[in-house]
Amino acid sequence: MANLRNCLKKLIQTKQKEFLKYLEDIRGYSDLTIKSYDESLREAFLHVEILQERRHILLNLMPYRIKISSLNPKTISKKLSAIRSFAHYLNDNNMAVLLTADDVIKVAKTLPKPISHKHIIEALSHAEEEEKVVVTLLYTLGLRVSELASLELKNISEEWVRVIGKGNKQRDVPLLLNSKKLLDEYLSKSSRKKFVFEKNGEKLSENSLRYIVLKVFRRVGLKVSPHQLRHSFASQLLNGSAPIADVSELLGHSSMATTQIYTKLGSALKQQNYNMAHPLCGVKE
Repeated sequence: MANLRNCLKKLIQTKQKEFLKYLEDIRGYSDLTIKSYDESLREAFLHVEILQERRHILLNLMPYRIKISSLNPKTISKKLSAIRSFAHYLNDNNMAVLLTADDVIKVAKTLPKPISHKHIIEALSHAEEEEKVVVTLLYTLGLRVSELASLELKNISEEWVRVIGKGNKQRDVPLLLNSKKLLDEYLSKSSRKKFVFEKNGEKLSENSLRYIVLKVFRRVGLKVSPHQLRHSFASQLLNGSAPIADVSELLGHSSMATTQIYTKLGSALKQQNYNMAHPLCGVKE
């Protein structure tokens, strides 16, 4: 029995490597996403019970769920999602796998926290040239940081940027005239081989870009992530009455349901402004 368990563990480990290779080569996932899957699966299979049934391999998640039960629901959901994706891959590749104790964790949708336009402009006024380009492209194109890191020179025209998003899906986003001028000036000062942001001939890492954003906004007393600039892009468009279908396409969302959280944010901001502006709001008798 012990030998069988060891064999099953080795089989799963081999399949994990194949799965990660599949995420990279076929699905086109970023290095950071693949690393997250790898860490989640490594951790999980220290605790998941692997059993050989007659027609399938049974993965009992209960010991692992007990182990991670003290974490917040969003984190638990993310970890379990990695296991489900792996199991789905195995089943698609002729290895029958069944999950038990796989109840879905309900995660409340949280509203993103966009940065106001005036705060972004203030931060840009203190930024150096490369910092300005990084923040401006994230804010005016609505990019994920992985998309910015992978942005190639050949995909930039006078008025459009071709973005390679999740799963190698392409989308075209308008390039504002001011952004184009800033970008051209930045690119004219050094030679690059392939990517907009490079260091020693290699593309600048996602972590380096995150640090640039953090540094820019720290100067004006704010803690801001690249993803918040993407939120700001979406919120500004929706608050300016842009159709949700168009915004969804510009963001590269696979479903408009994902974009709808920004409409809730817009409603929340309208309610807040109403409460502050209407003469009867907050009036004490």
